[in-house]
Amino acid sequence: MQYLADKGLHDIHHERWNLYGQMTFINSWKSAFPAQYTNFNDSGNSLLPGQERSFTGTATLYFGAKLWNGGEFYFAPEVISERALSGLKGLGSVIQNFELQKSGTQEPSYYVSRMFFKHTWGFGGSEQTVVSDPMQLGTTEDSRRFVLRAGNFSILDFFDKNSYSGDLRRQFNNMAFLSYAAYDFAADARGYSWGVVAEFDYDNWSYKFGHMLAPRNPNQLALDIEPFKYFGQQIEVEHRHVLLDDQPGAIRILGYRNQENMGSFSDAIAAFNTNPADNATACTGFNYGSNNASAPDLCWARKMNVKMGIGLNLEQQLFDDVGLFFRGMYSDGKTEVYSYTSTDQSISLGSLIKGTRWGRRKDTVGIGYAQGWLSKSHIQYLSMGGIDGFIGDGKITYSPEQVVDIFYSYNVWNTIWLTADYQHIANPAYNAARGPVDIFGARIHVEF
Repeated sequence: MQYLADKGLHDIHHERWNLYGQMTFINSWKSAFPAQYTNFNDSGNSLLPGQERSFTGTATLYFGAKLWNGGEFYFAPEVISERALSGLKGLGSVIQNFELQKSGTQEPSYYVSRMFFKHTWGFGGSEQTVVSDPMQLGTTEDSRRFVLRAGNFSILDFFDKNSYSGDLRRQFNNMAFLSYAAYDFAADARGYSWGVVAEFDYDNWSYKFGHMLAPRNPNQLALDIEPFKYFGQQIEVEHRHVLLDDQPGAIRILGYRNQENMGSFSDAIAAFNTNPADNATACTGFNYGSNNASAPDLCWARKMNVKMGIGLNLEQQLFDDVGLFFRGMYSDGKTEVYSYTSTDQSISLGSLIKGTRWGRRKDTVGIGYAQGWLSKSHIQYLSMGGIDGFIGDGKITYSPEQVVDIFYSYNVWNTIWLTADYQHIANPAYNAARGPVDIFGARIHVEF
């Protein structure tokens, strides 16, 4: 769009439409690692200990149009091809590639990632400039405004934003840095859903509420079209500030509540203890395909349940080229993961440094650390041989799952970046009897 604007063919500051795109290819190589056992009792959810290669390739178009004064429409078709490590099994909070989808295959899959309407009502305050960007028309808006969005999108498009940990096509590869690992936001297997987001901005404060459709079964594509029976809700309060000689930062507090047809770990354990025939091999309802007849299974416990969590998100610029971030979330951990990672509590923190100091202003180097925990009932369920969406080795020597992720993003030319990434993972699937795991990654990202 900047090219058209430079030619005098497009008003990039007051847009009636825009069109952007991206392509990203991520390659991961996992070295062999030590493991006392793998898929104990044929549980089927372990990370395989041998060498493996994984990849994802995505391409997205972002179209935006102004429909009326304050009204906008956005549409984003996307295609993905992928091959996951060990069938996307064996990692809980620290899945090594944030682009991986539970339903993905090597054959390219096309889908609509976003299609929604947006309307903004202004209430004065100062005038703010909105820069032309994917899913964002260049315009001006009041600092005091009410914004309503409705349609198909990812809740992470609008909630839990962080300048230094979130735009992962330019930052970290590990999913632990995409959002709170313990934030089980309602979404299909690709991370999208239908819903409504309301936002009220008042100068340096923002207040958000989102109501989204939940999947019919955990980590599957089909959504349950009963918006007031099965759903995910979230609220977030954000305050933007200036500290340390005019360095910007932000504090965000997010709470979520899901009401879904999901199994609790304690109910699954109780069902198995009462009747061992209610095991992982005997259920004809939705299950994860375990062949362990001596283990409980969540499919025997699914009913209307509620999951809740609360999180804190911090970002602070220290210098013009250095920023810090922190996220921490506590979820109740009573029920199975339904849409995101197998995590009940999580933290992540780290720093990004721009290459300005060595004459590479579009380069970025980053280091991040993340850790995830499980609830007591979740640990007990896994120790009895149970599995959930991503983890379950057949038994467990519990220890928090951890990752260190280090990357260097090199700007090849204008809007092309080549990134080298290294990850060291301890206690994969929260199991001290397996690992550690080293993963080396390369990423190419193109914007147009």
